[in-house]
Amino acid sequence: MKFKIFFSGKLKVLCFFALSIFFSNYSYSQLPNKTRILFLLDASGSMYARMGNDIRMGVAKRLLSKMVDSLRNQPNLEIALRVYGHTTIKEKQNCHDTKLEVPFSRNNHDDILKKLISLKPLGTTLIAYSLQEAAYDFPTDNRSRNIIILITDGLEECNGDPCAVSEAMQKKGVILKPFIIGVGGDENFAKQFDCVGRYFEANTEADFNDVLRVVISQALNNTTLQINLLDQSGRPYETDVNMTFYDSKSGRMNENFIHTLNDRGVPDTISIDPVNLYDIEVHTLPPVKKTNVEIIAGRHNIIAIDAPQGKLNLKVEGVTNYNRLQCLVKKAGTNNLVNVQDFNTTEKYITGSYDIEILSTPRITEKNIIIGQSKVTYVSIPQPGKLNFYSRLGVVGAIYRMKNNKLEWVINISNSSGSQITVLQPGHYKLVCRANIDKRIVSTKRLDFEIKSGQVTNLNVL
Repeated sequence: MKFKIFFSGKLKVLCFFALSIFFSNYSYSQLPNKTRILFLLDASGSMYARMGNDIRMGVAKRLLSKMVDSLRNQPNLEIALRVYGHTTIKEKQNCHDTKLEVPFSRNNHDDILKKLISLKPLGTTLIAYSLQEAAYDFPTDNRSRNIIILITDGLEECNGDPCAVSEAMQKKGVILKPFIIGVGGDENFAKQFDCVGRYFEANTEADFNDVLRVVISQALNNTTLQINLLDQSGRPYETDVNMTFYDSKSGRMNENFIHTLNDRGVPDTISIDPVNLYDIEVHTLPPVKKTNVEIIAGRHNIIAIDAPQGKLNLKVEGVTNYNRLQCLVKKAGTNNLVNVQDFNTTEKYITGSYDIEILSTPRITEKNIIIGQSKVTYVSIPQPGKLNFYSRLGVVGAIYRMKNNKLEWVINISNSSGSQITVLQPGHYKLVCRANIDKRIVSTKRLDFEIKSGQVTNLNVL
């Protein structure tokens, strides 16, 4: 039996590329229709501590008021204010002292400013419970970005777990990863809050002012992204493949694009929400993934992903008698199915070694088929022949072939009478059968026959 594998020369690489399709050309149904920002403000007793010429609470109220006022004309934005630790003195350790003081609505800026003026530091620090209650502050809207900006100077004091609460809310898609502004904290703040969200430290009023502007910018500003799919030499030559962006926490699909070049032959870009951490799946064969990708707001981000590819071409020589011949492609040495490829087609695969199983009769297996970078690996099998099997009485039996000096089963023979045609690969076979009505074991018939490419072999038995 002929079985051929050979390789083409290296394909010419025409140009560099990156992720394509301007976001303006992408379906706007994918875009969030609104951003909602909940300011979660710590008003516990520790906010009386000094920060420069004022107390921390004074600095927080002044800068937050300035920011709220500046957001009046921001399109597609709603804001709200939740405060904790502000109604009960610290000695009473009220671990439910949190309240949505100003809910989300349009033009509520003056209400927030009035509430900020009246606030005074008083009670304890209950971050976990406040985050949990904040989940109910956001209106139900699957197309809105829900963001929490937590401003605090202390760690959890009510035995809650802010990390677990934050992660659960993100997985459910209630909120995006929160921003935390640590006011006058120590070196432990960053470690404690890293699991909650994106932590920013503000030890002075100037720091606080800068950090607040950065956080708002990251929450609102447009950000661009370019994906470079790298070949084995680290060059961004791979393209024309689907890519999906999932939220790392919730697992929800955010974006889906076909990788390409723009009309100038240079890497194209997309606009993307920088608040999420992303898991990017490149739908090559097999797929490649990059997890927990962080996008920096207000910048052009370039993400490199290794995705070297070559091609596998499957061909039947001559005029095929197969209706639809297919091949199982697996990672070498495993049962991990990568693809079911039709013959007389070409598919791209990640470079490496594969095992294939051709679903012909009999099946053909081949180990360690090498897919090389920018090369085509050709696999061809001979044109099959046909067996025309006729039985007057009807038989029970099977067709075998000799392999490694042993009989290997190929196909069972139907016990009905009449003629049946079977497509077989070229080779030498043995028919073992007996008449269906003859119950004697000694009546077993054994017939050797040969199948040739493009020819019909006739067998008349019983």
